Amino acid sequence: MSSCVINSTRASADASLEARIRHDFPILQRPTSNGKRLVYLDSAATAQKPNVVIDRLVRYYREENANIHRGVYDLAERATEAFEGARATLARFINAERSAEIIWTRNTTEAINLVAACWGRHNLKAGDGILLSQLEHHSNLVPWQILAQQTGAELRFIPVTSDGRHELEQLDRLLDGTKIVALTQVSNTFGTITPLDQIVPRAKAAGALVLIDGAQSLPHMAVDVQALGVDFFTASAHKMCGPTGIGFLWGRYALLEAMPPYMSGGDMIANVTYTSATYNELPWKFEAGTSNIADAIAFGCAIEYLEQIGMDWIVAHEQRLTRYALDRLFALEPRGLRVIGPANMHARTGVISFIFADIHPHDLASLLSSDGVCIRAGHHCTMPLMHHLGLSATARLSLYLYNGEDDIDALIDSLEKAARIFKLA
Repeated sequence: MSSCVINSTRASADASLEARIRHDFPILQRPTSNGKRLVYLDSAATAQKPNVVIDRLVRYYREENANIHRGVYDLAERATEAFEGARATLARFINAERSAEIIWTRNTTEAINLVAACWGRHNLKAGDGILLSQLEHHSNLVPWQILAQQTGAELRFIPVTSDGRHELEQLDRLLDGTKIVALTQVSNTFGTITPLDQIVPRAKAAGALVLIDGAQSLPHMAVDVQALGVDFFTASAHKMCGPTGIGFLWGRYALLEAMPPYMSGGDMIANVTYTSATYNELPWKFEAGTSNIADAIAFGCAIEYLEQIGMDWIVAHEQRLTRYALDRLFALEPRGLRVIGPANMHARTGVISFIFADIHPHDLASLLSSDGVCIRAGHHCTMPLMHHLGLSATARLSLYLYNGEDDIDALIDSLEKAARIFKLA
């Protein structure tokens, strides 16, 4: 059963479609607190939500609010059907073999922690390798640091170049003795697309499992977990037009079945006595307690919205905007602006980090905010990467389906204003 009703016409690459998509997002119709047009260029942090997702969330609470799985009355059965229907929608979206391979979590972070705790603690020993890259978000770094401390496993890192590309010359050496490879598919700092087609086959040949952090990839490109050939995949709803507080872990059924529960309590049990318990089947073994029902249902709606637009269209739209944004930013190089990240369009997405002369990124973001332009400034939860590249922070813009060239033009106008204020040449 469809989780939401979408009336938009399927996407075609024209300006009227861009306008219709933007109209779907109510927050983009509202001015900022100082009366400026909202120019939202921070979708890597969280995406805005279309009306259909907001309406679906409200409809659950107005018309379907009941706890799931155990109720036999009509309201509970409808809530359960919508909740499990969203799981099926997500399974289809990423080409999972079965819905039971989808585990609801709060976010990507929790999903990675689940694998580190439930697979890692039971399968790693002293000397085993855990291979990451130098691009990783703290959420795909700190859980593995803790696991290495607990098990004696060794953290290893694929190095990256100054423009954020992976150096694979030593990959086979790094894979020797590695038991799990955990990589972001797209860097949240530089927009780098990880060359999984080169890394995954070599990792599997070395006998390692592969986990992919898809928080920055799934919103922006078609993902087929079977074609990727990986073992675990994670992402969050809020970066793909869905609500906050809901994400997922996909894992191969046999791996999930062999893993112990992450949390214990209601709904994850099959039978309980005063002294022992047996556990529920997948996926509920990993979903203790009352689930985030409403947000899971709205997540399913967000997926259907993206499918209605078309992932191919989204990819093409963002590539065009990224190229336009880079061209306009490169024009400011004589005034001290430096883009950090891959120059090759095929190696990157619309996440663009830059520094502007000696203006601190936080000062720059604050100044742009006065013009209604929203960008991110800081280390972007990649502090080790910043230290590796000799940076304290960068400014970061990130694009999505509701952005247009006028948003980039507004950014450039505001950057030129900053250049005048800071008296840049």
